[in-house]
Amino acid sequence: MTRVGRPRSAAADAAILRAARELLVERGIGGASIEEVARRAGVSKVTVYRRWDSREALLAAAIESSADGLPGRTHTEADAAELDPEMTYDEMVTLVAAALPRAAEILASEEYRALLAQAFGSRFTHPEIMAAYWENHIVPRRRVAIPILARAVAEGRLPPETDVEAVLDMTIGALLYRLLRPGEITPAEMLDHLRRVYRQAGLLPDA
Repeated sequence: MTRVGRPRSAAADAAILRAARELLVERGIGGASIEEVARRAGVSKVTVYRRWDSREALLAAAIESSADGLPGRTHTEADAAELDPEMTYDEMVTLVAAALPRAAEILASEEYRALLAQAFGSRFTHPEIMAAYWENHIVPRRRVAIPILARAVAEGRLPPETDVEAVLDMTIGALLYRLLRPGEITPAEMLDHLRRVYRQAGLLPDA
């Protein structure tokens, strides 16, 4: 949880989150203490605690900050599908298609993949981190995708008996499977994977 108080320094925020991401990648959750984060960021522990109440809250924010620019994180083009329920299916998927190249760059980055592994690895050892990641990362993106799938069913692009929630779960699972699999992946490969999975799920039109 972020504290409320005097105006925050955006530069300090960025430095703290960057330091936390670096330490998570280099040393894991156990090596990313408040003291180490503050030291690397060049700030005091008090400065860190003014912004985040706990180490878990800070590390969850650090993991989520690696996803800046992904649809669902901020009001990017693809988020318009959630904001305007009157859009047609074609209009919705056009916005999704436009957002995919940037999403592929982020998802393919070594930092993002390493932080994703840390988030999922915290499920039992640091459940607060995984809970915050789920609420701030997964849930908003589901809110973007569900109206698209519902519109696809309504317009006959998907069978009327389609279980939208199950389709979305399978889509997310396919993406996570690829991201957590060993080996490098280029942005171009990730973009191709995104397009193929999204087409199968009804989140993109047929090629």
